[in-house]
Amino acid sequence: YPSGNLAIIIAQARDQLMCIVQEDEPRTAKIRALFQSDGRSTCYYPTGDEWINMSMQGGQYLDQAGNRVRRWMWPNLLPEPQVPLSPIFISLNHCVGVRILAQDKIFVSFLAMGRQAKLNMGTKVQVSTDGQLPPPARLGEDELLLLAFRVKILQLFDRMRGCLTFPSSEQWNKMQPPMYLISQAVKILELCMTADISDELANSIKAIVNA
Repeated sequence: YPSGNLAIIIAQARDQLMCIVQEDEPRTAKIRALFQSDGRSTCYYPTGDEWINMSMQGGQYLDQAGNRVRRWMWPNLLPEPQVPLSPIFISLNHCVGVRILAQDKIFVSFLAMGRQAKLNMGTKVQVSTDGQLPPPARLGEDELLLLAFRVKILQLFDRMRGCLTFPSSEQWNKMQPPMYLISQAVKILELCMTADISDELANSIKAIVNA
């Protein structure tokens, strides 16, 4: 961002690429969007609530109350020709926008100081010969650990900020993490329950986000 804060992170875990869009904040930067090269993506409202969720099969658009506003299937996965997807555009903040035109045309655009960068985070999934979709991919061990450590780091930053705010008091040590960090920790633990990982790793991730 023009402020110097990190806006977009590209990370690789095994054969998967992840694109993480962060809010323009100096320390406890919230995750505003997460895109994966296997077709799964999620965008979040500033409150941390889910905004858009996409998978290999399709996607859904939610309002801030959690009500489904729109739902779709990708046309190339359906047996009969379908009406083209109406374009979706959302503005994550003053610099980053997301435009959804098709499964293989999902653009993250970054505009600042008169210059623009555009990333295509879309992918193409073909229907198998028997007409069945491939099973949905799940987060791997490296991806889950990456998300868990990110939440842990943000928790530590929040505690450090509390210590600086109340340097001569133990009050900061009793403060609860922000709601968006609690929400992200819960989401990671839910992902661990459905992921194909060992109980030992699941317990380690639980200890990281709950420490």
